[in-house]
Amino acid sequence: MEAAPERRQVTVRVAAAGDLHCHAGESEEIAAAFRDLEGRADLVLLAGDLTNVGDPEEARTLASACAPLEIPVIAVLGNHDWHMNRAEELMAVLSEGGVQVLDRDSTVVEVSGVEVGIVGTKGFVGGFHGSHLPDFGEPALRMIYADTTAEVKALARGLQRVETCPVRIVLLHYSPTEATLEGEVPGIRAFLGTDRLAGPIREHEPDLVLHGHAHAGSFEAAIDEVPVYNVSVPLMGRDFWVFELTAAPAASPRTH
Repeated sequence: MEAAPERRQVTVRVAAAGDLHCHAGESEEIAAAFRDLEGRADLVLLAGDLTNVGDPEEARTLASACAPLEIPVIAVLGNHDWHMNRAEELMAVLSEGGVQVLDRDSTVVEVSGVEVGIVGTKGFVGGFHGSHLPDFGEPALRMIYADTTAEVKALARGLQRVETCPVRIVLLHYSPTEATLEGEVPGIRAFLGTDRLAGPIREHEPDLVLHGHAHAGSFEAAIDEVPVYNVSVPLMGRDFWVFELTAAPAASPRTH
């Protein structure tokens, strides 16, 4: 019997950043940062706080910077993007620039024959071991708990949808682990994320988890064996971090 040929490995280059806080006064700098990705990345992932106060005109600055790119740009929203409660308008403007915003959703893009599954959702607050927000008490408090529950369930559904992809990435704004919040004031960590988001990550073991939001946190951590990176621009001190993931393209059916 003829041996199956060895499958080649493809490197997928992912440029990631969060907390861009775009506004019109920085349009030239933002455009230059995205131009600099030409030839350096196969995919751009933006981990929320795309704008400063959620004004659709701020989103237009980002859309204009992304429009010339010939690679996919995928984003989630952050708390700053929701501030004016005009998220639908903001997403429509970003779509005009070719930016796909995931809100409790997933998508699959192909890079050199490799399917990359991306699960994107904002995440939310709730705290970590020893300081979890409970599902108890005033209705307003329980609504916050329910909103986080919806985020966790959406993350689990998305990971199920992309489980056959050779490369799987989770894109969040809020942190799913306290380890990337080291450096932040302990008293505010419950507002920077929750390890309730870690449940689906532990179960499905994606290749990479990215988030932002924690400007003074830590860059690198893990949930069990899954690498987690805080790609907040103020923390990284650079416009983007480029991650390289390797995988084999789908095998072509053999003819007999």
